[in-house]
Amino acid sequence: MDLTVKSRNGKITERQRQHIEEKLGKLGRYMDQITSVTVEIRTEQQRQAGEVHRVQVTLTGDRGVILRAEEQASDLYGAIDEVQSVLQRQIQRYKEKYWRRERQRRQPDKLAVVDMPAVAVEEPPPVEEHESHDIEIIRTKQLTLRPMFVDDAIEQMELLGHSFFVFHDAENERMSVLYRRRDGNYGILVPDPV
Repeated sequence: MDLTVKSRNGKITERQRQHIEEKLGKLGRYMDQITSVTVEIRTEQQRQAGEVHRVQVTLTGDRGVILRAEEQASDLYGAIDEVQSVLQRQIQRYKEKYWRRERQRRQPDKLAVVDMPAVAVEEPPPVEEHESHDIEIIRTKQLTLRPMFVDDAIEQMELLGHSFFVFHDAENERMSVLYRRRDGNYGILVPDPV
């Protein structure tokens, strides 16, 4: 397991690094195919709580499984412990769903494939003077698009806790976007072949 620890503001002591390695190393008992772990630590000053440590951990498995958890606490060790317990629950949930899915495949009628015709996009309303502020991109994420079936994409989206997921569909060899609809079902956006 490849462990990377990043601190946005401040340094991590050797004792803190050992605690992180010890706590996150225990996750290997629950899921043996973890290939890399990325830990991001930020310390923030909050008006009500004072100094708060925010810890985000991203686990990557060898089959393209990504698990992510983020917790905060006034103590760095407490935040690490909380993240570890959240990831442990996510791994157990993933394993239960994985084995259940092998026995019974999802119903294909829960998916709605959306055929999107080209639509003229309306211009957004002008920003008023009192709302004017610079809009900037604050985060960029790199995607590794591995071929996966729709069932796997749904599972991955649920594990991440997102409302959409971009993936390379193994059935039709196209990039697709899976999203959760307001009625609780799922939809897929599939681009037209060029």
